[in-house]
Amino acid sequence: MFYCKKCVMPSTRPGITFNEEGVCSACQSYENRASVDWDARWRELEAICDKYRGMNGPGAPDCAIAVSGGKDSHFQVDLMKNVMRMNPILFSVEDNFPMTDAGIHNLKNISEEFGCSIMSLKPDIKAQKKIMRYMFEKYGKPTWYVDRLIYTYPLLMAGKFNTPLLVYGENVSYEYGGSAAADTYSAKAQLGNGVAADIDDAELIEGAGVSAEDLYLTKAPSPEEFDKLDPIYISYFTPWNSFKNYEFARKHGFHDLTHEWERTHHAENFDQVDSRAYLVHSWMKYPKFGHQAATDYASRMVRYGMISRDEAKKIVKERDGNLDPLCVRDFCEFCGYTETEFWDIIDKHYNTELFEKDGAGRWVLKHPVWEE
Repeated sequence: MFYCKKCVMPSTRPGITFNEEGVCSACQSYENRASVDWDARWRELEAICDKYRGMNGPGAPDCAIAVSGGKDSHFQVDLMKNVMRMNPILFSVEDNFPMTDAGIHNLKNISEEFGCSIMSLKPDIKAQKKIMRYMFEKYGKPTWYVDRLIYTYPLLMAGKFNTPLLVYGENVSYEYGGSAAADTYSAKAQLGNGVAADIDDAELIEGAGVSAEDLYLTKAPSPEEFDKLDPIYISYFTPWNSFKNYEFARKHGFHDLTHEWERTHHAENFDQVDSRAYLVHSWMKYPKFGHQAATDYASRMVRYGMISRDEAKKIVKERDGNLDPLCVRDFCEFCGYTETEFWDIIDKHYNTELFEKDGAGRWVLKHPVWEE
């Protein structure tokens, strides 16, 4: 396990690569922005919008946006509705967990602030609980079912509404490092980025005890239907910056977690603020790969020139392994675990090539970035 020479991203992030100087692919992607003709790319976006604008007649949606209610969703909706003069319909998936006050407010705020209709899918709770338990215990990926729907539902609905232009925010693999990294506007490869890769129905039917009907919405459109879609990443057309998107969203009514919840394992208070239980999934990168959200954001802050690499190391040391107790409580209540059962399962997912237990029985990284 080694770390990027510019940020604090470890070599264990799935799909990330490093150049001969030891700089990670995410930092290289950020540096490549300096050579991009952003005016030309903006004209590409305008041409794409011109192609689809008004395609379904007066008053009908002419594009779709996959939204969560977060800061990036606010930025995307404003861009397409007010700047590009499109008429978007928004598709969202709710995770069925208890929502934060900020999460409840933000999804409503998008509709009220920008004047858009939102179609939200609330997944089958019975199936979700079964699949969550199975995926958590076997793979350490408890929200796979919800994450898979977040990918497939907008694709399916875009086909039904004849809105082939389907808008996403950043190209995660390219911006932050991943196996599907490519500097492209097309989001057609998104299903292969590893977050919610397809799992064989037979495994889930046998292992989780669900039916084929329970899994219907997790299926991507047929190849014929998929070919009709034109999903795009906004990050290809404009320099993507999580903090700038947050500042924009905040000025348009977005609420962060200030005065509501100080999370122990995040480096900020404005990303993935909708629910607490969901964050167990993103934190599971820590026992498996030795990093999670605090490393992700500390690395972004270094790239954006907001902090030094040494300051990022301090954030990672304090926050990365410190899963917030409220996340654990909400997760256990939803899935029906005791906290003892929860931590027993977590222990089984620790990668012993990366971690060892100290004298107090705590899992500690063998080669942490702050000891370089």
